[in-house]
Formats: sequence, structure tokens, C-alpha cells
Amino acid sequence: MAESNFVDYVKIVCRSGKGGKGSMHLRHVKYNPNAGPDGGDGGRGGNIYLRGNHNYWTLLHLRYQRHIFAEHGGNGGKDKCHGTDGKDIYIDVPCGTVVYNAETGKYVCDVSYDGQVVMLLKGGRGGLGNFQFRTATNQAPRYAQPGEPMQEMTVIMELKLLADVGLVGFPNAGKSTLVSSLSNARPKIANYPFTTMEPSLGIVGYRDNKSFVMADIPGIIEGASEGRGLGLRFLRHIERNSLLLFMVPGDTDDICKEYAILLNELRNFNPELLDKQRVLAITKCDMLDDELITMLREQLHQDMIAAGMDDIPIVFISAVTGKGLDTLKDILWEELNSESNKLQTITSEDTLVHRDKDMSRFAEEMAEEGEDDEIEYVDIEDVEDDDDWDEDDDVV
Repeated sequence: MAESNFVDYVKIVCRSGKGGKGSMHLRHVKYNPNAGPDGGDGGRGGNIYLRGNHNYWTLLHLRYQRHIFAEHGGNGGKDKCHGTDGKDIYIDVPCGTVVYNAETGKYVCDVSYDGQVVMLLKGGRGGLGNFQFRTATNQAPRYAQPGEPMQEMTVIMELKLLADVGLVGFPNAGKSTLVSSLSNARPKIANYPFTTMEPSLGIVGYRDNKSFVMADIPGIIEGASEGRGLGLRFLRHIERNSLLLFMVPGDTDDICKEYAILLNELRNFNPELLDKQRVLAITKCDMLDDELITMLREQLHQDMIAAGMDDIPIVFISAVTGKGLDTLKDILWEELNSESNKLQTITSEDTLVHRDKDMSRFAEEMAEEGEDDEIEYVDIEDVEDDDDWDEDDDVV
């Protein structure tokens, strides 16, 4: 069986470079035998950065790159020569990548837009040479500083698709057919459950050359939030969708009940998902006439009120015949641009609020990778600023 080209989860060991040693050297030349100290400073170790790149849409390029190490700083030399700085490493990731510490499950950083650069690990500072320690009373210091150690951390990179509309429904609800009808995306379509094995994005054209992005994820079954089916692995992709389009087939025995089950699975996975705008689409309505659709709409409206659920827009569609698709696009566009659904601008200073991750969700992926060995790391926040490094510290 061919391996999927869609990779939304990788686990990588990252390590920054250590700082170079400062030089302890006393200058001796023919015409100036007591020239004094001239040991140069060591170079800093290389940093590791994450960089958003819209040309990537999966983490496939990092699938087999399990270790990323930055270059160490060079040692200082005589004649006050400064050691070379370690080369920085930039890891290009698709927009929507979230990084967690694999040891603790804590949120580390988030790459949300193209060109965004986030420092993941800071390289160690280079040690000062003995030239920096010369004084009037100590004109020939015979010591220098070592470089700062490197930082090491095992990280989990998790991709969450950035889309305007996310499709939510049971298997064979017509999600892939809808995406293929509204956009140029060509997901796999067949008459059996879990045809969609990986998420796909489609750009839906609208009036006046406007468009929005629609995300299709594998079908959700009851108990998906507990790990059943494929829903648990892909539910995270709808966390960043601006609007959720629930899809229920028109031939379902109890549409209201099926919609309630989908809502409950989202609530169990992340209660914040219920704060998003929602639209309910009744699919496969090509065999229903207008009179039957009107009766079904009224009955559904009454059932939802009786069940205490929010009254949301309902549209009857058929992706095969195109019935109701223009109405659906009008409703989606109106909801996306409503005042209650304005997206907050994401910048490096104003990031999304993240929940602490339950690392049991990654147990299966970790087991498959066979990387359970513990690796010591240095936290980024534990490294002091350059101004706080006293010249007398770490003197050897």
C-alpha cells in the first residue's frame, strides 16, 4: 500500500549549537615580547528557527528528518581573532503548524502565516577571551571563558489546516463530493465508509472573483473523541476553521439526532469548537421535491428547538445535480463575513490561545515511530540575557 503524501504529525530532536571557547593567549613577538593578552572571543552557536512557508501544505519533507542539529560556534584565536558563529538553521513548515514539547506536552510556539520566523532554540553564547579580562592590576590574565552549552529538545510538530469552512459529518455524508463540486480539488469518492483518509483543501469561487477555502476531513463516527475511527487524528484540523458546515444525508432516519451526535463529539474533543459559527447542510436531496423539503425543514426546525439546540441556517443541497449549491455559497459567505465571525489578526506578538495537550492523543503515533527514549533538554526561558552575563562567571 502506497504511503500517504499528507503528513500532519512529526517528532524531531532539535539541538542548537554550543558557544565556542574564548582563547587564553599571551602575545610574544620579536620586538614586543611582553605585548600582553590577545585571546579572542568564541563564536556563538547556531540558532534553530521555524519559518512559515506557504509553498508547503504538509510536513512530508520532515517525515524522515528525525534529528536537526545546528552548527557549533568556533573557538577564539590569538591576535584577538573572534571565533566563527555557528550557522543558523531555518526549518520551513506550512502555515498552521503548532509545536509542543514532546516530554511535557506543553505548547512551545505557533507558526500561523507565511514568512513568520520563530526562534525554537537559542545557540550558546561564545566565551570571552583573556583580552576581555585585562585590567590595570591584572595585565596578563591567564584565563578565559568557555562557551555556553547547547539547548536540546524533542518537539512534536502538529499541522492544523487553515481554512474558512470545515466540513463535519459522518462517513459517506457527501463531504468529498461537495468539495469536488465547488472547487478544483479531487478527493477520492466511493460508496463505502472512510473513503477520505486524509484532509484536503479546495478553493471555492464566489461572485466578483471572491473565494474562500473549504477543508474536507475524514468522516467522524460516534466516539471519535475517544479514539474511534479516524476522527481523533483529524479533528484538530477543524480547530482553526472559521465556520463549521455540518453535513447530514437527507435519507437519515433522525437528522436532528445525528447532528446532536456530531456536536457532542466536537464538545468532547474541544468545547471551544462550539463557539464557531455553524451551518447545517442536508445532502443528497436530488430525490426530494420542493414540498417534501419544506415539510422536512419545518419538522427539523421544531425538533432542534425541542432539543434545546441553537437555531442555525439550514440548506438542502445535492452536490451531484448542483441543487442548492448557490444558496449554500451565499449562506457561507454571509456567515464568514458577519460581525460575529471576524477573524482576529494573528501576529507574532498576538498568538492564538492554546490548550495544554493531552499527550495520550499522540501515544499511537509515538509507538509507531519507536522514539520513546527520554532526552534531556534545556528550556529556552532558562537562558539568561547577554546583559546579565557577568565577566567573572564561568571563568576557568
